[in-house]
Amino acid sequence: MAASAPAPHTTEFPAEGRCSYYVEKKKRFCRMVVAAGKRFCGEHAGAAEEENARKRILCPLDPKHTVYEDQLAKHLKKCNSREKPKPDFFIQDINAGLKDETEIPEQLVSISSLSEEQLENLIKKLRKASEALHDALNDPKNGDSATKHLKQQASILGNIEKLKLLGPRRCFVEFGAGKGKLSHWVDIALKDAEKVHFILVEKVTTRFKVDGKHRRKNSVFERLQIDIQHLCLSKIPLLSKEKLPVVGIGKHLCGVATDLALRCLVETYAASCEERNEEPLAKRIKNDKTEKEINTLAKEGNEKNVAEKWSPVAGIVIALCCHHRCDWRHYVGKEYFRALGLGAVEFHYFQRMSSWATCGMRRTSLEASSLTVKRKDEQNADSEEHDDRGCRIPDDSAESAPGFLTVEEKTKIGHLCKLLIDQGRVEYLQQKGFSPALQYYTDPLVSLENVLLTALPNHSSSPETTA
Repeated sequence: MAASAPAPHTTEFPAEGRCSYYVEKKKRFCRMVVAAGKRFCGEHAGAAEEENARKRILCPLDPKHTVYEDQLAKHLKKCNSREKPKPDFFIQDINAGLKDETEIPEQLVSISSLSEEQLENLIKKLRKASEALHDALNDPKNGDSATKHLKQQASILGNIEKLKLLGPRRCFVEFGAGKGKLSHWVDIALKDAEKVHFILVEKVTTRFKVDGKHRRKNSVFERLQIDIQHLCLSKIPLLSKEKLPVVGIGKHLCGVATDLALRCLVETYAASCEERNEEPLAKRIKNDKTEKEINTLAKEGNEKNVAEKWSPVAGIVIALCCHHRCDWRHYVGKEYFRALGLGAVEFHYFQRMSSWATCGMRRTSLEASSLTVKRKDEQNADSEEHDDRGCRIPDDSAESAPGFLTVEEKTKIGHLCKLLIDQGRVEYLQQKGFSPALQYYTDPLVSLENVLLTALPNHSSSPETTA
């Protein structure tokens, strides 16, 4: 590789102690620090004549960077891309669900490749399956997009408080935590509550985290970089030691991640605690009191001193998102679909068509020009919501349906698909001993993904009777 010379028009020179290689693509010099007496950094050393004798090759672990061939063995031992030892709480595919190869055909054509008759049959199945559903969603709250994320977080926080889940002696597990803003605001809302822990679960490295802004002495934060699919909460030292009831939370938990999180909470963790016959701290406190003491406290109006009867999972509050990213293998509502006479094929197309609820007008020619600016704003907002993880719509799911569907019909079908998928999650939670609910938690002008899934264990005290 020959050293790249500065562009003729540039007057810039490399900073002192920095690499002299001119990066044509960025129109500037490389800013990496160089070793004493060298002109080029390690990455661009091959461009210098004095380094020509040593060959640089692509790193086999990560081809995005290079390494000296004669130092490859040494580099592989310390490369940041090397496979690191798995923690105890990593158990391969523990929350993945059973894989039934016979149910999922190898080849499924795109929606745009379906004939009009095939698509009509799918829509008939969807509408028939949706007939039994009653829309239990509450009226959305008002808001405006200027304070989009704060309004969403405030509403989620309000629902956590309404369910009586804000309090001492518990552990909040934020799935798909990203920057950790939801946990940050929960922590602020808890004020002086004691013995509160936060576990932030995120599978990718995240920039601009707010973890360092936590100042409360009574809370402990722990960030885990792991895919929810492999997470075993009962193996986390903090939980196995403290045995605190868990509250699962998430803001816009994308598609399949919601199903993985639900299984992680109500199957993997709760079942593990029950097998070991362990009682969460809050439940043990109540059991330590005599029935007479509890009744006395209640009569005196000190209900807040009476700990609720908690299960290992005290509650779930998750803002749902990106149903087009769901997956049949991991979906928790399979039994619900099968009971309706539906299976993997119908699920595949319904989850693809669910994107019509939020982008059904993408290719509507008459409105395309007026929506261009708005869509750019929405994409930027989505990038913030999903912390740059990018919940991209599959190309074929956003394609225009055959002409017999209007924009309004297409949007309505998308919402029916979302509701059907979410109802399967509701049925799953009911079967697992929870009282779930779906509700709008913000105005669609604030976010088109505005549905919140909440759940409390059946035997927990009701919000009206618990302080």
